[in-house]
Amino acid sequence: MSIDLTYQLPEDFAPDSRVWIYQSNRPFSAQEIDEINQILKDFVASWTTHGAKVKGHAMVLFNHFIIFMADETASGVSGCSTDSSVRIVKDIVSRYKVDLFNRQLLAFIIQDKLELIPLSKLNDLFENGIITPENLYFNNTILSKIELKEKWIIPLKNSWLSNKLLSLK
Repeated sequence: MSIDLTYQLPEDFAPDSRVWIYQSNRPFSAQEIDEINQILKDFVASWTTHGAKVKGHAMVLFNHFIIFMADETASGVSGCSTDSSVRIVKDIVSRYKVDLFNRQLLAFIIQDKLELIPLSKLNDLFENGIITPENLYFNNTILSKIELKEKWIIPLKNSWLSNKLLSLK
């Protein structure tokens, strides 16, 4: 599984551009991805904050993640403009019967495949060696473009989960 984001992120966005990540509880089909990417493209084309155009970008990545990005160097993103992006996400949830708000579902790469693991099962999988400190983890808590590039997909041992899990070994 290729995790290189270099060609998938807009080059003309500032490194500190804001990022929001929504993780699906199931993979999107190819048709769903095409449809969702069109919904996101249409949304970004009309995304505004206090009447000013938001320099925005949105896309589906790895069949599971909806990523929104806003470059605030031209105009900041307000609460109302953030709310409008959340409304689009809620529409996608309803239309495609997915959960994009479950923060208890963690994404890992296990044997070169993206796997979703409930937080409640993580300790058992770690203790049984199914998940190791070296497994790549999708850290959906990141907030900027530079973090998306450098800190989104990281070894478990480098994540916020590491202290909790590594104390088990």
